Amino acid sequence: MSDPPLLDDHPLASSGRASAVRRRAVRGGQYASRRARVWLAPGMGVKRWLALFMVCTFVGAVGFLHFTWTGPLHFVATRWILSLNALASPGVLPLHVTGMAVMALALIGAFFSIAMLNRSILRGTGTVPGTALDLIYERRTLSRGSRIVAVGGGTGLSNLLTGLRPHSAHTTAIVTVSDDGGSSGRLRESLDMIAPGDLTDCYAALSDSPVMARLLLHRFTRGDGIAGHTFGNLMLATLSEEEGGLARAMKDIHDVLRIRGQVFPATTAPATLVAHLSDGRVIRGESKFAPSVGSARILSVTLDPPDLPALPPVLDAIRDAEQIVLGPGSLFTSIIPALLVPQIAHAVRESAAPLIYVASLMTEPGETDGLGLEGHVRAITRHLGRTPDCVLVNNATLPPEVVEHYAAAGAHLLNLDGVSRNLSGSAVILPLLQPGQARHDPVALAGALLTQTPRRRLQN
Repeated sequence: MSDPPLLDDHPLASSGRASAVRRRAVRGGQYASRRARVWLAPGMGVKRWLALFMVCTFVGAVGFLHFTWTGPLHFVATRWILSLNALASPGVLPLHVTGMAVMALALIGAFFSIAMLNRSILRGTGTVPGTALDLIYERRTLSRGSRIVAVGGGTGLSNLLTGLRPHSAHTTAIVTVSDDGGSSGRLRESLDMIAPGDLTDCYAALSDSPVMARLLLHRFTRGDGIAGHTFGNLMLATLSEEEGGLARAMKDIHDVLRIRGQVFPATTAPATLVAHLSDGRVIRGESKFAPSVGSARILSVTLDPPDLPALPPVLDAIRDAEQIVLGPGSLFTSIIPALLVPQIAHAVRESAAPLIYVASLMTEPGETDGLGLEGHVRAITRHLGRTPDCVLVNNATLPPEVVEHYAAAGAHLLNLDGVSRNLSGSAVILPLLQPGQARHDPVALAGALLTQTPRRRLQN
């Protein structure tokens, strides 16, 4: 039989708590002592500057006491100033000038020792001293940036993140992971994992390491088994295998890649995107949409299985968001799939943050053929259960040769022609085009989001 628990007022219980407090105090003292020994170890480059700072502080205190204090130490300080003044002719260097010179030199020496101590510490951490001020300013500025949640996938989302990266450290990307083609499709099929391709693009866009961002997007062109895969996709596949799924590896990924903000999959469970067509057909698999739709239209898309979980940090980010941005990206294969995760859809509907849809520049052949801008907005409303509060629409003119090139492939411009008064009233029209391309400019798009502040939707 185990002993009964001690009551709080029992003497042994009180003595036990006191012993625990003493042990913690002793451990804290030992830790502080060890840290002090490390700082003062040979080769650290801090002892000399600490010593100079202490000497300058002492000398400055002598000058201060000579000028201001009337206590016993005033006479000691004055006697030292007199001994210094004796080194020069009193007519040339009066006593008060000597005191002021002592204080000025002490102050200069103190500042110099602090600067050199700071330089030694920065060099020890691998930081270039000349860039330290810029780094501190950048981090402090980014910490006050807007809390923007961006939902989507593909090139459009990574472009948006590239534009937002210099402005905020609170950007959260919620990435669609239902792609089943290319490198992502091969890894999904062989490892039963979520599609890593769009995640890799977003990690590269928000990484603070230029070298790592370049490596993530490196695609192998030779080698049995790895040809066609990117380094980032293989890294995510490795972490998924090692950790038993990407959900457990999220923090490690953000730390290793030095992500400025957060990047999360819409769900960590593999899912198949299913399209329901106007002619009654059902197509399973995102990669089969374009070649199989034909003359029919996609009426809606669903995920199989439908009840997919979302990560708690994703839901927290949506609750704390100041803006929720949809796109830019393919309507039925990049934006809407992330909104089909039930918990994400519910959190977006309940959020008081403005919902902003970045309209695509062109229709998608085999996906949104014949669907105008208003049709895109209605599709979002139908799947999400909430209408965007604002629609960002590009008004920059594409070069005729670019328009003709896309028209030959079956893609056509999206604009405000023929839209209803309600949609035109919520549209914000700005030049958002990357020169010479049918692609959003990251800088212009980020600037539009940061300067346009749509009215917050009132919660029911």
